[in-house]
Amino acid sequence: MSRSLKKGPFTDVKLMAKVTRAKEKNDRKAIKTWARASTITPEMVGMSFEVHNGKNFLKVFVEENMVGHKLGEFSPTRKFIAHGGKMAKEQSKTAAGASSTASTSSASTPARGAAAPAKKK
Repeated sequence: MSRSLKKGPFTDVKLMAKVTRAKEKNDRKAIKTWARASTITPEMVGMSFEVHNGKNFLKVFVEENMVGHKLGEFSPTRKFIAHGGKMAKEQSKTAAGASSTASTSSASTPARGAAAPAKKK
């Protein structure tokens, strides 16, 4: 559910103060913040932030197409490793082995749409 238009977008007051101060000084140094819920405004475009993800700070460079999104959207809090355990590892090994053999055998097979050699009767 989005925020009311009457209230306007949420931006942390201290963060906006840091942004305006950096704009005045023309400072390119990354602004460190914990305010993941802050909405990205047009004033922030071209600046870099270090957004806290719960463990460490991830660097986020704000571009024009990010305006309207939250800072936290660009600093994931969870790290995906892989699904499954022993069985998934075996499947990935066989898939990797099959793809390497397929790449070598695909050079000898004709491309799609190409005329196949005629069969002898």
